[in-house]
Amino acid sequence: MAQYGRSEYWNERYTRDPEPFDWYQRWAGLKDVVQEYTKPGDKILNVGAGSSKLSEEMYEEGYQNIVNVDISDVVIKQMEERYQDKPGMVYQQADCRALEFPDGMFDVVIDKGTLDSLLCGEGSSQNAQKMLSEISRVLNPSKGVYICISHGQQSYRLSYLQKPDFQWSVKVHTVAKPMMGMTSAIGGDEKDNVHYIYVCIKVAHEHLCSRY
Repeated sequence: MAQYGRSEYWNERYTRDPEPFDWYQRWAGLKDVVQEYTKPGDKILNVGAGSSKLSEEMYEEGYQNIVNVDISDVVIKQMEERYQDKPGMVYQQADCRALEFPDGMFDVVIDKGTLDSLLCGEGSSQNAQKMLSEISRVLNPSKGVYICISHGQQSYRLSYLQKPDFQWSVKVHTVAKPMMGMTSAIGGDEKDNVHYIYVCIKVAHEHLCSRY
C-alpha cells in the first residue's frame, strides 16, 4: 500500500531528489481552464505543492498571492530557499487534512494530484473526506473555487466531490496528457489520454463566473 499520506515518505523522497518535479501537467497545460475561473488578484492556496514549478509559472503570469502547503517540511525548506526572491509566494508545512487557516480565507484552492495521492494510500476514503472538508471550509463561501487536477475518471471522483455539505457545484474539463517523460502520474490509468480538471464552484459564486 502506497504511503503517500505520510510525511516520512515525502521527506525521504525530497531529500533523495530535490530537483523540481511536476505531476500530470505544467501550467501551460492548465492555464486556459484555470484562467477561466480565476483572476490574478485572487488569494490562492496550492495544496500538496511539493517541488512543482506550477506556482512559479503562475507567479510569472501575475498570480502573486499564493500560499503553498505540503506535508513535507523538507520540501518546504527547499522551496522557501528557491523562491525567497518572490514576495507573496509563501511556503508552509501543513497537512491538508487538518489545515490551520481561518474559514473562508482563500478565493481559490489548487490541487494537482494531492487528492489522488490520498486515494492511493491507507484510509483513502476517510482521508479524502477530511481533505475535501478542509478545502471547502477555507474557501470563500461566496466566491470560492476548488480546482482539482486528477487522473481519476468522473465515475471514480464525483462520488467524493459531490457532497451537499461542500456547497459547491462541479464542472469537469479534460486536457490532453503531455508527452511521455515531461510529467509523471500517481497510480493513474495510463490507458486514458487525458487528465481531468474538476472545478468545484461555491454555489453563491456561480453568477460571477462571467466576470472571469
